Amino acid sequence: MGTLTLVRHGQASFGADDYDQLSELGRRQCIRLGEYFRARGRRFDAVLTGTLKRHVQSLAGIAEGMQWTPEAVLWPGLNEYDSQAVIAAIHPQPLTRPDTPEAVRQHFRLLREGLQRWMDGAASPLGMPSYADFVAGVRGALDKVRSEHEGEVLIVSSGGPIATAVGQVLGTSAATTIDLNMRIRNSAITEFAFTPKRHALLTFNTLPHLDHADHASWLTYS
Repeated sequence: MGTLTLVRHGQASFGADDYDQLSELGRRQCIRLGEYFRARGRRFDAVLTGTLKRHVQSLAGIAEGMQWTPEAVLWPGLNEYDSQAVIAAIHPQPLTRPDTPEAVRQHFRLLREGLQRWMDGAASPLGMPSYADFVAGVRGALDKVRSEHEGEVLIVSSGGPIATAVGQVLGTSAATTIDLNMRIRNSAITEFAFTPKRHALLTFNTLPHLDHADHASWLTYS
């Protein structure tokens, strides 16, 4: 039996012109996670990551903390959905920059509604795959892990693909998958046990590397 560790990227640049960049805190979160892995003797036999900058940068931070040079397989099916396209599909009018509490709440209200409609097939966000194709990309990564690997495998991705993976393993509804997605914290760990036949959930959305008063301010969601 193997163990698949799925890590959400560190804090990105929410509200900036280019979200797809780790913030300085996001980089520190990932380095700290790598230090945690190294202190516990964790080693990964295989690594898969999405192709987004924040995924690659997060893996680099983890590798720095572990003092390790990984050979990662880039897997586009682990890329996040385009949240701006999801919102625009149901709210074509321009939104204000999410730099106030109310603007942030509006952003996530619209994102939830847009995700539900995309999952239901009622919306087709510009430039995005169908939800069925998005799920197939995530499932393909899980199938690759089961069929080609054993031991310790690491995936670095985003909240949407990780929540989708959990939803596939547990058989959750689309609404529950959205709820899982919204709760996954930056640099959080989710773990599956796997055999050639199946995956089973072990842990979800944990932050053992930040479980200290000194890191209380490091907990983020975006």
